[in-house]
Amino acid sequence: MKVFTQEITCPSHEYIDFVDITDDVREAVAHSGVTSGSVVVYTPHTTTAVVINHNEPMLLQDFMRMLYRLVPVEEQYAHDLFELRRGAISDGRSNGHSHCKALLLGVSETIPLVEGVMMLGKMQSIFAVDLDGPRKRSVIVHVTGL
Repeated sequence: MKVFTQEITCPSHEYIDFVDITDDVREAVAHSGVTSGSVVVYTPHTTTAVVINHNEPMLLQDFMRMLYRLVPVEEQYAHDLFELRRGAISDGRSNGHSHCKALLLGVSETIPLVEGVMMLGKMQSIFAVDLDGPRKRSVIVHVTGL
């Protein structure tokens, strides 16, 4: 069994940004030498997510509107009450809503790998979703198999 891990940098440019990392993940898979197995794409950040969906600009706008509707910025989040958090390290950002959005989306996706090809559907792309940008972000690509 082979195991390959690579970190991919994927900076965001908007407050909520769907960064298409499909080609970067394909490149990591090619470097792995694994032809049959699985690919896990994982984000180590608490205000980012990894999702698979269609990369169509109007649909991405729909996703953003849905996230704002489900987890509004203007709500009060206990996480943002800095003065009440003892011993917590804070960068000063009021981003409780970003953490809640990330919880809804998830931190990883697993894709089967067959004959060196990720089994993504024709219209599927892999996104690193920054929910508290713009920031320099990264994802971990972990490939295992034969």
